Amino acid sequence: MQQPTLDVETRLWQRGLVYVAGLDEAGRGCWAGPVYAGAVMLAPGTELPGVRDSKTLAPARRAALLPLIQERALSWGVGWASAEEIDALGILPATRLAMRRALEQLTPPPQALILDALTLPEVPLPQEAFPRADALALSVAAASIVAKVYRDRWMVEVAEAAYPGYGFARHKGYGTAQHQAALYAWGPCPLHRRSFAPVARLVSSQALKAGRP
Repeated sequence: MQQPTLDVETRLWQRGLVYVAGLDEAGRGCWAGPVYAGAVMLAPGTELPGVRDSKTLAPARRAALLPLIQERALSWGVGWASAEEIDALGILPATRLAMRRALEQLTPPPQALILDALTLPEVPLPQEAFPRADALALSVAAASIVAKVYRDRWMVEVAEAAYPGYGFARHKGYGTAQHQAALYAWGPCPLHRRSFAPVARLVSSQALKAGRP
């Protein structure tokens, strides 16, 4: 399996950009809950054995790698945008908002960014954005783990506790068959993204059943 490297970071360091932040998101395609973003800055020569794209790692392995990332990173941060913000702004602007909030947690502030395809037009910094950055750039892979672990924890500890009938601890808000069944049984809760088509269709169908326009 491909291991991410510091090659992209090194190119930026060689340009005199000392503080380079890798960014990635978690939960962008979910039907419910916030979208999270992680930001990680690494120093030249940093070794993070086992760190790679969070999607390729089991949950327990991601959780075990998080302390290593936090210990060895120059700085790391987490940001998020709520379901309400996603509905108000749209998922892409909300994802960018979560990323900007993650960047605000970094000290010192970054001088350049590496992102997985998505760019941040509002951030006036040099940006390297390309597909599969989470599989290729070590700082982005680390950021993907930070975002995923923190979002999963939120869905288990907050979402499941507040709305236990939906099974958030198991599916984390993704559109699984179990989640769909819970939606049809219970209807959407305040954590659901009503702007997302599957949820919007359900809300519309329920309104028609109740005789509402």
